[in-house]
Formats: sequence, C-alpha cells, structure tokens
Amino acid sequence: MFFWFKNHFNKLFIVLFIILTACQLQEPIKNHGIVFLENRSNKLIINKSNKNDVIKVIGQPHSKSINDYDIWIYVERTLSKGKYHKLGKHVLKKNNTLVLEFDKFGILKSKKIYDINNTNKIAFSKNETKNELSKRSFVETFLQSIKQKMYGMR
Repeated sequence: MFFWFKNHFNKLFIVLFIILTACQLQEPIKNHGIVFLENRSNKLIINKSNKNDVIKVIGQPHSKSINDYDIWIYVERTLSKGKYHKLGKHVLKKNNTLVLEFDKFGILKSKKIYDINNTNKIAFSKNETKNELSKRSFVETFLQSIKQKMYGMR
C-alpha cells in the first residue's frame, strides 16, 4: 500500500509542478490606444516629417481638431489590476496624449506629449440643467417615486 502511494505521489508531484510553472507571473495589463506612443513619437522629426510619415509610424489619429484638420491627437492608456489593498480595482499606469500640429503644407510643425503628471485635473459641476423637452410623464414620475421609497427602506 505504501509503495503504491509513493509511485502516485511522484506522478502527482510532477503534474502539479507542470501546472504551477505554467501560471502567468506577469501582471494583467489592459491597453487602449497606441502602444509605446512616446517611443513612436521620438521617430518623428519637427520640420521634416509630414502627415504620410506620421501615418506610417503611428497610424491614423484618434481625433482631429474641430476647427482645422491640422492638429492630430493620439492617446495611450494602460490599466493594471490593483494590489490587495485596492481590492482588484483598475489602477492607471500610463495616460499619455500626443498632440501633433501641422502647417498648411502638411509638414510637422510641433509635437507635445502630455503624460499622467502634467494633465489638468478638472472638477466638474454637479449642477444639472433642467430640460423641458425631456420631462417625464406623470406615470414615469409616479413609478420612480415608488421605486425610491421601496429601495430607500433598505
């Protein structure tokens, strides 16, 4: 009986070892936008690169300016899972924005990179604008008030 357990213990140990070594040791990362945006922007030369070079190196822009199409904006965002004290919530690792400005001939005039440290923190107002067009009907407001009373008792 002991001999049978000893042989199977070795096999079980080998299988467990293979399973555990296949575990991923890297942190889970979610990317949004252009990966390695700062490295790619270093390949662009001011007063030498044109719009075609930018499309070749980085790709199509995420957005263009509203007034004129000579300002292109690229975004890179990287999220990772938090540690135990963050309870697995997403933590922002990178938040880079590249703004390229072209002249009227399509030559790169300026480039600016905004990272997570030099972006502006904007506080939004909590005031709401009342809109008469989207006013709820009597039935909707009545059901909403019942719902609030029902869930407010919890």
